Amino acid sequence: MKQIVAIVKPFLAEKILESLRRAPLEAVEVCEVKGMGRQKSYLDQYTDTEYSLAFLPKVQITAWVDKSRSEEVIRKLVEVARTGRIGDGKIFVLSTESHEALIGRTLD
Repeated sequence: MKQIVAIVKPFLAEKILESLRRAPLEAVEVCEVKGMGRQKSYLDQYTDTEYSLAFLPKVQITAWVDKSRSEEVIRKLVEVARTGRIGDGKIFVLSTESHEALIGRTLD
């Protein structure tokens, strides 16, 4: 099992989720997050006070996928999310082998 975490621009989230609708996913989680990457921190003037625009709004899509199908899901993510501009996002792939015994168990 692989955990794929994609942090993308908010306006692409629905398009990405639609493209993954038919993908072989075990589970999906979507969260609104803020972050920064290569654009770094910068300051701007707003009514005589400085405020930081360092953290931009993003959407984090986390999917759990069978190891054999993870490359297929990553290719779909990249195909839909890449605009070619700075700030497109990041994709992280984590192995979950040590946690497979916990998958499917409830918290109660």
